[in-house]
Amino acid sequence: MVYRLGGMLFIAMTGCGQGALGLAHERRRLPIEGEFPSLEGATTWLNTPRLSRAQLRGKVVLVDFWTYSCINWRRSLPYVRAWAEKYRHQGLVVIGAHAPEFQFETVIDNVRRAVGDMNINYPIAIDNQYQLWNGFENEFWPALYLIDAHGRLRYHHLGEGGYAEAERNIQYLLREAGAPEVGAALVSVEGSGVEASPDFANLKSPENYLGYSRSERFVSTGHAIPNEPCDYVGPSRLGMNHWALAGTWVIGAQSVTLLTPGGRIRYAFHARDLHLVMGPGDVGAPVRFRVTIDGHAPGEARGLDVDRDGNGSIIEPRMYQLVRQPTPVMDRQFEIEFLDPGAEAFSFTFG
Repeated sequence: MVYRLGGMLFIAMTGCGQGALGLAHERRRLPIEGEFPSLEGATTWLNTPRLSRAQLRGKVVLVDFWTYSCINWRRSLPYVRAWAEKYRHQGLVVIGAHAPEFQFETVIDNVRRAVGDMNINYPIAIDNQYQLWNGFENEFWPALYLIDAHGRLRYHHLGEGGYAEAERNIQYLLREAGAPEVGAALVSVEGSGVEASPDFANLKSPENYLGYSRSERFVSTGHAIPNEPCDYVGPSRLGMNHWALAGTWVIGAQSVTLLTPGGRIRYAFHARDLHLVMGPGDVGAPVRFRVTIDGHAPGEARGLDVDRDGNGSIIEPRMYQLVRQPTPVMDRQFEIEFLDPGAEAFSFTFG
């Protein structure tokens, strides 16, 4: 089963202080969990020539499974990016294994653009066939795996959080490999924009998909036939965490696609942030949209991808941040109206 962790929080153990915890960590040994699975299944490599297990012998390797539209992975990226920079001269090699969730994430140019936009400089293995994913028996985005200098899997963590524990294990394996001057200090990371830590205290809306294969709480009326055009009408008011379409749409397995201008998606949610994974579909040209919250322009509650009046454009397939509420965070009725046809929408995520 392949799925994300949604809004679940994974909390690392905390102790009396960094020094004491570091010494306690040094007194224990990380168990051997298995051998380093093969990297041969990667179809393409970015930021590096092709890598193999033999080339990486003697290095500590962190393999980070990601897909570029995933908000859970995106919030972990500042830590992975910081570790790659801090420890690369001491023998750490970070590999981002990109295993796509949606079809558009199998397009190499889309991944290459995301790598540039997100300032990712470490090696990227394109895992479109899930060969690396299956080799690690992985089931999550994000997920990280640590391999020691002898090619043995020594640690893994699934989902967000646990960053302090993961970094101490990086330090431990580097010291074990003989790296000099590996200090106990941890990276200082504060994500911004979509990479900011989620507001779990106000997160009451789970991730939801719009395609028929995984969608929940869809309440529009219409003679819905999968993969066929249909006119939809939504109720005037939505129950919490329910959603609706209005206009002429095609509901596919992964996404919904708008056929005529003026189509809308509405969602009742409670969270600081609302994101929508969208693309311009087959039209290729930008698709203009307008966002409202409780029937009004978002103003200070606008996300990074809209202005204060709620205007924005879909220019490429990716995750768009449409709402970031200031305090107090309250129940909201979100609506996005597309001024042009062709919009394709995949999933809502919150933070």
